Amino acid sequence: MIAEPIPGVPVSFSDLPGFSEDDHAAALKTFRASCGAVVSNTPALRSARPAPPGLAAVCRWALALDPTTGNADARRFFEMYFAPRRLDPGFLTGYYEPVVDGSLTATSEFSTPLLARPPDLVGGIPGQSISGLDPALSAVRRLPDGTLAAYPDRAAIESGALGTLAAPLVYVRDPVEAFFIHVQGSARVHLPDGSMRRLVYAGRNGQPYTSIGRALVEQLNIPPAEMGMAQLKAWIRDHGQKPGQAGATLMQRNRSFIFFVFDDSLAPDAGPIGGAGVSLTPLRSLAVDRLIWPYGLPVFIDATLPWRSDTLEPFRRLMVAQDTGSAIVGPARGDIFFGTGPDAARLAGPIRHPGTFFVLWPKDEVGISK
Repeated sequence: MIAEPIPGVPVSFSDLPGFSEDDHAAALKTFRASCGAVVSNTPALRSARPAPPGLAAVCRWALALDPTTGNADARRFFEMYFAPRRLDPGFLTGYYEPVVDGSLTATSEFSTPLLARPPDLVGGIPGQSISGLDPALSAVRRLPDGTLAAYPDRAAIESGALGTLAAPLVYVRDPVEAFFIHVQGSARVHLPDGSMRRLVYAGRNGQPYTSIGRALVEQLNIPPAEMGMAQLKAWIRDHGQKPGQAGATLMQRNRSFIFFVFDDSLAPDAGPIGGAGVSLTPLRSLAVDRLIWPYGLPVFIDATLPWRSDTLEPFRRLMVAQDTGSAIVGPARGDIFFGTGPDAARLAGPIRHPGTFFVLWPKDEVGISK
């Protein structure tokens, strides 16, 4: 039985619009990708609510299946081991893995650094205060005398507050490009010698996240639909990225700052590593609120989105919670991973739409017999 209340209202699989038409074999493949970490209890890149024992049990069954399991058997698997729960209408956004040009050394063309994790950064305990500091802080810095203090915010870090602790990993074209790599949490960087290096999340400064797109919409009093990612980037570049200029000031309203590490172990066709520590799958991996949901949980989404073109059409897919984000807060809040590169960026950027969430909770955890 579950140890604490789980959001949502119990429903049947017949209440999930379009569930029977989904590619359940593809969903099962993504689910299995999470199961190794769930069964072994491998520490996540960003900690989340612990997986219930029932989820680990289902994962063991999933890992025992033939990897070539077909669609009909995959559907029976989900219906046998899970019970869906409908959440109140929620909100969906999209994200992607950028591909940008860059250099391992600063040049006139590439002058904005992406930084490695500083040695004084200490991860906090989600939802709890640290040594009496603001409970909203999820990370702090350890001072030379051993005491802990709030970590500098974006403006302070960009002004040099970390000194030599802030080691550049790679340099990109300008601050706005670096900023959006922070927002996405990963990137592939194409270097002058033709090689490609992959950046993955290595930590954040623990300061609150602010959506600068929403802030600019409110500041200019314009319809949100007119401020997509391309329009936001153009506005920042048009209004200046140097200290004190309007574009830089807008970016610094987001006090959160991300640190990175190179990961050269990923295959070229593999997605970036999400918060759960597994490679993400386009249109199957979902970022969720990690304080509410465990990684590895299947979530069926029913929405109408411009997910394949500029045209709105039904998006009805069984996804898997494999990532998280500072802006992803609430039980019915999800961020859909669209993939890598400019096409994924073009599709992910406009996604700001309502949707219905159906969380698939293990039957063993809610006392339902299989």
